[in-house]
Amino acid sequence: QQLTGLGVVFTAMDADAVMIIEAPDDSRPRKTVAMLERFAARFDLRCRKAIIGFDNGTQQEIAMLYDPDVLTLHHDPQGGGPGQAPRFDQTFPLDLDHDGRPDLVSFNKPPLEIAAVTKAGFHFRMIGVHAKSKSPHGATTPEQLRRIAIENRKKQLAECIWVRQRVLDLFKTGASVIVMGDLNDGPGLDEYEKLFGRSGVEVLLGWDEPPETRLYDAHAHVAFGKKLAAAPTTARFYLDREKRYFSALLDYVMVSPDLRARKPKWRIWHPFDDVSCYQTPELREALLQASDHFPVSIDLTL
Repeated sequence: QQLTGLGVVFTAMDADAVMIIEAPDDSRPRKTVAMLERFAARFDLRCRKAIIGFDNGTQQEIAMLYDPDVLTLHHDPQGGGPGQAPRFDQTFPLDLDHDGRPDLVSFNKPPLEIAAVTKAGFHFRMIGVHAKSKSPHGATTPEQLRRIAIENRKKQLAECIWVRQRVLDLFKTGASVIVMGDLNDGPGLDEYEKLFGRSGVEVLLGWDEPPETRLYDAHAHVAFGKKLAAAPTTARFYLDREKRYFSALLDYVMVSPDLRARKPKWRIWHPFDDVSCYQTPELREALLQASDHFPVSIDLTL
C-alpha cells in the first residue's frame, strides 16, 4: 500500500527532480540508486535517474530522483579550503556551549551536495539535508529525557550551523543555491530552543543576517514572521498515548536571493490543507499511505 501510495504521489507531482529523505538504505545486498530507478520504471516516472551522496550507517539515505532530459546532476561535495566549512563527510569544530572547548561535530547523515545544470544551461547547486531528530529516544526518566533532548537539540543546531556556513561559502562564489529537506525543527517545537536562543531553521535561513545572505522559504516566512497566524505544516504524527495526531512544520525548500527574485511558488502537498489534494480522493489517500511527511514542492523557472 505504501509503495502504491508513493507511486500515485510521485506521478501527481510530475517533478523535474525530487530530493528524497530517508531513501531506501544503501547496503551490500541493497543499492539505493538501483531501487529508486526500479521504482521510477514501475510507475513510469519522468524523474527516472537517481543520485546518492555519501553513504551512512543509519539506513536513512539522502538521494534524488531526476529527469535526465531536463537536468544534469552530479554529487559534488566541496569545502575544507582556507576559511571554508569542511566537507560534509568530515568533522566541524564548533563551541556551542561557549565553554572555550570546541566539540567535533559530524553528520550521521551527511548532506547531499549537488552541482546541477538545466537544459538551458543554468548552473545552480542543491543541498539535501536530514538534520538530527530532537526526539529523546531511549529516555526512561525525566532526567534522561532532559539530557538527551538537550544533546539532540545541540547536535541539530550544530548541523544547521555547518550547512549555513557552507551556503555562505557558496554565496561568495556567486552560486545560486537551493537547500531542501527535513530539518526536524521549527518555531517553538520544544522548550529547549530557548537555551540556544534560536532554532536551527532560523540559523540556516540567516534570519537576522543581511538580506543578501539570507535563504528564503515561503512557509518558514509565515511560521516565523507572524506568530498569531496559523502555521503551515508538513508532517503529521500519531500520538498513541493521547490518541490524536500532532502536526508540525519540519520540511523546507530554501532558495538564495537571486532565485527568490524569479518568483517561485511553494506548495505543501497536504491531504487536508491543500484543496486540490483534498478534493482528489485517490491522491488524498495516497498521501496518507505514502509517509507521515508530505511533499514540499517549488515551481521555479531556470
